[in-house]
Amino acid sequence: MPISKKLGFLFIYLFIPMPIIGLYLGGMYNFMSFIVIFMGVPLIDFFFTDNRNPTPDEENILKRDKYFKLITLLYVPTQIALLIFGMMTIHLATLSWVEWLGFTMSMGLVSGGVGINLAHELMHKNDKLQHIASKILLMTVCYGHFFIEHVRGHHVRVATPDDPATARFGESVYRFIPRTLVGSFKSAWRLEKKRLESKGYSLFNLHNQFYYIIIPEILIALGAFMYGGIAVLAYFLLQAFTAIMLLEVVNYIEHYGLLRKTLPNGQYEKVSIKHSWNANHWLSNLLLFHLQRHSDHHANGAKPYQILKTIDDSPQLPSGYLGLYVIAFIPPLWRFIMDKRVKQYEAYQQVNESSCLEAAVE
Repeated sequence: MPISKKLGFLFIYLFIPMPIIGLYLGGMYNFMSFIVIFMGVPLIDFFFTDNRNPTPDEENILKRDKYFKLITLLYVPTQIALLIFGMMTIHLATLSWVEWLGFTMSMGLVSGGVGINLAHELMHKNDKLQHIASKILLMTVCYGHFFIEHVRGHHVRVATPDDPATARFGESVYRFIPRTLVGSFKSAWRLEKKRLESKGYSLFNLHNQFYYIIIPEILIALGAFMYGGIAVLAYFLLQAFTAIMLLEVVNYIEHYGLLRKTLPNGQYEKVSIKHSWNANHWLSNLLLFHLQRHSDHHANGAKPYQILKTIDDSPQLPSGYLGLYVIAFIPPLWRFIMDKRVKQYEAYQQVNESSCLEAAVE
């Protein structure tokens, strides 16, 4: 991996101060983060793509390089510091309602776009420290159950009607978000209940992970209220809501309209590169730690972000996630752009399968 790209994963640390800069400038500048992230980044993505994959030798080097793990773990204290700074700012500063709203939602962009994204990366690793770090990040945005549901639920049921985090063909983001919010929480609860029962524990046993998910979130909310009243509590909850919305709209984009086939035995076909949308856009891929190489991620869930590959045979998005985020909220435009791509990819797969079948017969 070129040193420029290796250092490029640090770009996100340059975006973290944006809410603070907007706060210093005052007024509508508090919404500056939204302009930069949802307009500036897609504009740069339009001109620059990254189709390079690491060679096998590079993969071995990159997997051993602790730098990539370190920059994810270092963000955890950063997010905690940002949360405390935000609460202190709301309590001590005199802000207009526009400044309060812009600052709060901009901080939510950071805790969602960076915090939840890195929590996602950390939860996939077979390492206790990284799991704890992931849970801490999720607690700061009131979404701890994602730790349970994402790995044990979504990755098993992705691209099926049983997965609340897979957007159905023709489904608007406005229908998807309520369905996934409720469905994902219920799924996490069922998965944890099943795990406890398999070990002979009751729901009220201390091994129930929901105790360690919900109680800290409640304590943070109570602490926010005791420190600064309704204003600080509202800040904590709105930044969390903004972060959650960012995550769930990205979920909407990642698998929209893609479905696994049902096999003759009634089971779904194995998850493959066909069941996630891929994007090769340079800047958003660096900012999101290769999350947009999502096809490879679902085919190889534990693979570290630095060696994820772009796969040409996977379905391809016309823009990075950040460019499609705003479009997702305009259903007619979203369907105009994406529905034809779903159908084109389905047709492409049918041609491929027919060619493989003919080759096998010959």
